[in-house]
Amino acid sequence: MTDKKPALTYAAAGVDIDAGNALVDRIKPAAKSTNRPGVMAGLGGFGALFDLKAAGYTDPVLVAATDGVGTKLRIAIDTGHLDGVGIDLVAMCVNDLVCQGAEPLFFLDYFATGKLEVDAAARIIEGIAVGCAASGCALIGGETAEMPGMYPPGDFDLAGFAVGAMDRGAALPASVQVGDVLLGLASDGVHSNGYSLVRKVVEHAGLGWTDPAPFADATLGAALLTPTRLYVKSALTAIRAGGVHALAHITGGGLTENLPRVLPEDMGADIDLTTWDLPPVFVWLAAQGGLTQPELLKTFNAGIGMVLVVAADRAAALTDTLTEMGETVSRIGTVTPGGGMRYSGALA
Repeated sequence: MTDKKPALTYAAAGVDIDAGNALVDRIKPAAKSTNRPGVMAGLGGFGALFDLKAAGYTDPVLVAATDGVGTKLRIAIDTGHLDGVGIDLVAMCVNDLVCQGAEPLFFLDYFATGKLEVDAAARIIEGIAVGCAASGCALIGGETAEMPGMYPPGDFDLAGFAVGAMDRGAALPASVQVGDVLLGLASDGVHSNGYSLVRKVVEHAGLGWTDPAPFADATLGAALLTPTRLYVKSALTAIRAGGVHALAHITGGGLTENLPRVLPEDMGADIDLTTWDLPPVFVWLAAQGGLTQPELLKTFNAGIGMVLVVAADRAAALTDTLTEMGETVSRIGTVTPGGGMRYSGALA
């Protein structure tokens, strides 16, 4: 007589539906805290609804952006410091949206892991909610994917999707001209780009994530996990004040690659590298890794996380406006005839 094999279950295969339901219940208050005009239905349905008319738009153009956090996640996973990477995820998307002149409206996340740990996942998604609330956009949906065999224990990946809107005819860049002033907004550190090189430098220095950071009063892991700065509210205030012709989010590729993206093909920029101080984290990375100035400017934000291209006669007033919004503003250069980036001085 053949013994009957035990019945298989999804849970035995490694997917815990009950844990997924518990996660949704835990994050509902965080998602609700991000509600804004226009939200019709959020978590729980097969899709999320948003009413553009209720958000104040009559003839809107939608703008969408998607991004991730990159290998910064490796540090978060290895250290257990999970609360900030959700903010990073939001920032990488909404900071891009605002460069088009758009107001972020809503956000969706994708969280994938081998085995769902409710507390860890909730901390990450609650961080996403913090980033959304600080950007004025609603967390209205997402996907939690538990995929046994796809990720090692404790590992996970994140992706984010943001949708914004602007009135028709208000898209940026627009009207960029020679003589426009470049206003640089200070970054909060490395943000979310260049971490493959950061991790190589840390390895080269023989340090661990729990060692004291040579450039900050924190452990090395915690210091390098400082979340990406959210520029949305400051940037939108400046745009509405008038005189902003373009914005460039300084992400992978640094100033060297990102600023030219918002300039006409027949225009370039002169950048004075002495107009802002290189943050200590970059001083340390450059020294430990033997990084040249061109490498630093092409890989990292080097202390400038967002650049506004503004009319020369509006530069002083916009500097005051941005400063009042809490930004550290540096007048870093001007738009010039002829393509290409030209640097003067040295980062210090």
